This record gives sequence, structure tokens and C-alpha cells, in this order.
Amino acid sequence: MANYTAADVKKLRELTGAGMMDCKKALDEAEGSVDKAVEILRVKGQKGVAKRESRSAENGAVVSLISEDKTSGVLLELKCETDFVAKGEKFLAVANALAAHVAATSPADLQALLASEIEAGKTVQAYVDEANATLGEKIVLDRFAQFSGGYVAAYMHRTMPDLPPQVGVLVELDKENAETAKDVAQHIAAFAPKYLTREDVPADVVENERRVAEATSREEGKPEAALPKIVEGRVNGFFKENTLLAQPFAKDNKKSVEKVLNEAGVSLKRFARIRVGA
Repeated sequence: MANYTAADVKKLRELTGAGMMDCKKALDEAEGSVDKAVEILRVKGQKGVAKRESRSAENGAVVSLISEDKTSGVLLELKCETDFVAKGEKFLAVANALAAHVAATSPADLQALLASEIEAGKTVQAYVDEANATLGEKIVLDRFAQFSGGYVAAYMHRTMPDLPPQVGVLVELDKENAETAKDVAQHIAAFAPKYLTREDVPADVVENERRVAEATSREEGKPEAALPKIVEGRVNGFFKENTLLAQPFAKDNKKSVEKVLNEAGVSLKRFARIRVGA
């Protein structure tokens, strides 16, 4: 039996994020040396990275980082396999470090982010793979948003009290208004609009909705002469449901989100909404 204590096991878990049994096995193999056990766990973890590639990572967390002057912000999703890992300090530290790196480097896209160096000689992809190895689960970074230039705010929503935020929203207004930014961000979190305005909806999406609306109306036996008006009404219904500015406001459904923004004297330049695994 190797000579180590419960405190050694605890220390090794804190250093690596590995499970208790894995830590005990590593300490046995390392003959009680914590430093050697860390190395053993890292080697074994790296060997398991490829094996975990086929697994599903649908849990995780959304984190945000807003600059002190509120003129820039980052929203980032990091995924893992289980909610147990998702709420762990090690996992959340990785997510927050990645968000800070995005804030500092402003990568053009995900590919550029993964290829950038987060530490000397270590790319973000290698950093994520290292987390994969130490945490013993598939860890995936595949979405982030970064805004700058206006007044930027974030709203983070917990779907379960014991889990980190599963929904995050980033908004950018043309001028500072903390209350309106929060209200609109909460609305976005709840109603999940896909676009800001109807002009932002791709033409092929609109055309497809129009075809579906016409086919549905014919199937329902609507009069031929009434079809254009019915189809247009249904397409407008699609815009009202899926474009943020046209949606009825969460706190007062007699007003549209656009009207709420106008009454506050601000305009929403853009928004991003991320829900873990969605």
C-alpha cells in the first residue's frame, strides 16, 4: 500500500479535477508522490481524449465578461458530458479563462480562436484538450460572441439553481441604459428570437415560409381569392414570432420590443443568445 493520506487525495483532486478513485490509483502507482501522480493522470487523460471524441457533450455552461466601461463584452459556451463536471470549479475556470482570452484578442471566428495561443506555446485547442484530459470528459468549445462599440450588457439565466447559467444573452445598445438593456436581454432569454428585424431574415427563409403558408391554406380549403391575404398574414405572424423588434414585450405584451426601445430613447444594435446544447 502506497504511503499517502486523505489530504493527498484531496490535493490531487484539486490540482487535476480527476475523480477520487482515479486519484487513489494514480497515487498508488506514484508510490504516494502527488507530483508524480499529477503527471500520471495527465498522461492517462491525454490518451483518453481521442476515445472521448465520439461522445456527446450536451451539458456545460455559458459565461460572460463585460468590460469595466461597458463598451465591450464576450459571451461563450463551453460544453461537457455531465452536469457534475459543468458545475465544478475547474470547468468554470477554463470557461472563464477562454472568455478572458477572447476579450483580450478579439478572434475573427472560432477557427481563429482555437488556433490562437492562450499561453506561450499553447493554443486554445491544446488548452481545451488539456481540460478534456484532466476532467476526464469530452470538452467542447464551439460558440462565442463578442460585441464592442456601444453600450454592452449581458444577462445570464440559470435553469437549475445548482447549475451554472445555461442561457446567456449579450446585447449592444447605441447608448447607455442599464435598465432597458437588462429588460430586453431577459426578454431575449425567455422568447429566443432568431433575428433582430424582418430585414435580417434571409430571403430563402421568407420564401419557404410563404410556400408553407400557401400550401397549408390550400390544404385547409381556404378560398382561392383569399389566399394572398391569408398567406401574407401568416408570413407576418412568422415575423412577429421570430424577429425581436416585432415580438410583444415580455413585461407588457401590449407593446412591442421596438416600442419599448423607442420609449427609452435607445436602439438595439445587435444581440446574441446562447443556450447550452441548443
